[in-house]
Amino acid sequence: MALIFDTHAHYDDEQFDADRDALLAAMPAAGVGLIVDPGCDLASSRAAVALARRFPHVYAAVGWHPENCAPFDPDAPEQVDALRALAREPKVVAIGEIGLDYHWAENPPKAQQHAVLRRQLALAVELDLPVIIHDRDAHADCFAIVCEFPALRGVFHCYSGSVELARELWKRGWFVGFDGPLTYKNARKTVEVAAEAPLERILIETDAPYLAPVPRRGTRNDSRNLRFVAEKLAELRGMTSEQVIALTAENGKRLFGIA
Repeated sequence: MALIFDTHAHYDDEQFDADRDALLAAMPAAGVGLIVDPGCDLASSRAAVALARRFPHVYAAVGWHPENCAPFDPDAPEQVDALRALAREPKVVAIGEIGLDYHWAENPPKAQQHAVLRRQLALAVELDLPVIIHDRDAHADCFAIVCEFPALRGVFHCYSGSVELARELWKRGWFVGFDGPLTYKNARKTVEVAAEAPLERILIETDAPYLAPVPRRGTRNDSRNLRFVAEKLAELRGMTSEQVIALTAENGKRLFGIA
């Protein structure tokens, strides 16, 4: 039986403080074979790396999330060096979670978000790592900036853009990630993208502890719930959920260079 690869889950989040170790230790027996934990700032990136050191099935990504990027100075060599050092850890497989978020008025200014994103994309190119992109209400700018780095590849996490934009990403070799929202009643646009996506460009994710799928919506999410996303994808693509789980696991291993 194929094991699930959850390519995006924040087990360093405080919502897991009470049972993190037991939960992660139990994942392989629950059918979850691989997890990538992306950082959102330097502290959470360090925490993700620490989890990857302790659990064989956990890998890390490191980076500054757009909501958290105000303290990061892309022109400060010591700050870039700190991120670079973390990115060179053996089980770090990507730069992420990075990107743009225009949803919240209190987020850092767009100019800061753009500068931080560009610096981290350049670091990913330097280190030959893929990236995990967060794009919320910033589709055009996010796409334009990643296109400045044509050698770069990665995943648009929890994809929420149009099918037209997705087609442009697929042409460039990018992946799209599908999460709990694919199972929501108002997911018309996401369903359209999932129905058309090249099978070799699909990843599945939880974004745990957030975005729990139906029928777990409203609860703390974790990787065991990813089977509901796989079932929805299987329904849309005329496949079995086992086939979706096996396919997306191979896609994730290929993107993140995991044997």
